[in-house]
Amino acid sequence: MKVLVIGAGNMGLTYSEGMSNSPFLGKHKLRIFDTDPEKITALKKNPKYKVYENLEEPLKDSDVIFIAVKPYHADDLFDKMKPLINEEQIFVSLMAGVTIESIQNGLGILKVVRTMPNLPAQVGMGVTSYTESEGVSRLELLAVRNLLDTTGESIHVDTERDIDASTGISGSGPAYVFYFMQSMLEAAQKMGFSDHDSKVLVSNTFEGAVKLFNESDLSPESWMNRVASKGGTTRAALDSMEDNNVKELIKEAAYAAFNRAVELGK
Repeated sequence: MKVLVIGAGNMGLTYSEGMSNSPFLGKHKLRIFDTDPEKITALKKNPKYKVYENLEEPLKDSDVIFIAVKPYHADDLFDKMKPLINEEQIFVSLMAGVTIESIQNGLGILKVVRTMPNLPAQVGMGVTSYTESEGVSRLELLAVRNLLDTTGESIHVDTERDIDASTGISGSGPAYVFYFMQSMLEAAQKMGFSDHDSKVLVSNTFEGAVKLFNESDLSPESWMNRVASKGGTTRAALDSMEDNNVKELIKEAAYAAFNRAVELGK
């Protein structure tokens, strides 16, 4: 299978790194196209990639094309791509807010898979939600899923609304975690811990809590109740969060990201 990634930004490189080791590539190296001379020079030093400065050569015979450019570059890119592609190729979008219909219309094709990746894909722990147009067969979708899974796990969703919804949870979600971590870091430092010790306290606490959750059938609420005893320190913290409506504010934040994703799609 010949796989081309258009765009060597954060997401493009993340998926390139994962897919470059996939057995589904067979004897072929992963193909990458970018226009930045510095990126091209750096990428050419990596023997796992076949790097292109001209889009025509790799585009005309690639089987699966990942589009990993900023959404505002999409229209110009589609104009350049359209004369070079064919209806048998599968196009996988990593672009936020760009609908399947707009990709089909922009390229004049039918086979599109729209995804919502997230940042932990950079360390092989990403989650990518995806959905497809009617033109994509089950076998083709399975091939795309196998490629997506090289960066973590993938979740098939039924509609593009679900893609927008996953933007509010997994796509933007890492930032919510970092926001909470930053707050705890600042609290630890204010209490007198060094920067190093604050980082250890916060990062290990998050990592340990996630591990406990993943390795059991208990809900987060059940875990909270296990940690928090009546009249104790943890209960005081949780009561403070409840009094300040933190849970509802987090939900509202997730919906704000979801609604913005819908707006971008229009």
